[in-house]
Amino acid sequence: MAARTKILVFDSGLGGLTVYRAVVAARPDADFVYVADDAGFPYGAVAEPKLVDRVTGLIDGLIVAQRPDLIVIACNTASTIVLPALRKRFTVPFVGTVPAIKPACAASVTKRVSVLGTEATVAREYTRALIRDYAGDCRVKLVGSKKLAGYAEDDLAGAKVSDDAINEEISPVFVEDGARTDTVVLACTHYPLLLDRLKKLAPWPVNFVDPAPAIARRVVDLLGPPRSSDDFGSTAVHFTSRRMPASTLNLIQRRFDPRFGSSAVS
Repeated sequence: MAARTKILVFDSGLGGLTVYRAVVAARPDADFVYVADDAGFPYGAVAEPKLVDRVTGLIDGLIVAQRPDLIVIACNTASTIVLPALRKRFTVPFVGTVPAIKPACAASVTKRVSVLGTEATVAREYTRALIRDYAGDCRVKLVGSKKLAGYAEDDLAGAKVSDDAINEEISPVFVEDGARTDTVVLACTHYPLLLDRLKKLAPWPVNFVDPAPAIARRVVDLLGPPRSSDDFGSTAVHFTSRRMPASTLNLIQRRFDPRFGSSAVS
């Protein structure tokens, strides 16, 4: 029997699970390695040269240890800052996570789009270049959040995060200047963890754009479709802090692995 395809999903924490969920649904036959660099979280607070060195070093070790066929960088901040260095140094294919500005602007009816990301992501020239290239006649507002990724991790862990705290981070994305914002790009993979609360707190209905489905499609483009719809691979989970309570593994199985029940996660 041919060796299973191995996909490594890398993020600063648990936000990448929103991408992992979509990719594992598209390639359930693959073996997955999910790596959370929680010892370095949050990446938005790390200086760019240090982040490049940190992520490049970690990926170097992971390639040696895991021998993945493809690596998903399930983090907007790492993708916009580190991905060029990774592609230059390593031959394994990478799929990054970048703000979905092109499809958001194409779908907007009011031509008012906001990009909600970490402070590091919205400050990047890469993000501004996407706006110049793809915004067309849309007005795009960049909103950098300092705390929302942390709130998403806290909420996932069962801690109580108030509506007021979340609203303080997201309220700038909603603009009325003759037309209302109708599309919000979630430019951090942590933010879809809070999607139900974001929808509840929005002052009017908007389309929140999650990049995960597009990432899953790109993975299939590069690796091909699954060999069999009922041939399930496994998942291993690693935290760089070396701390992972059993409750976290159970949460990953219940909420983020569509193969749960197949004994796929180990």
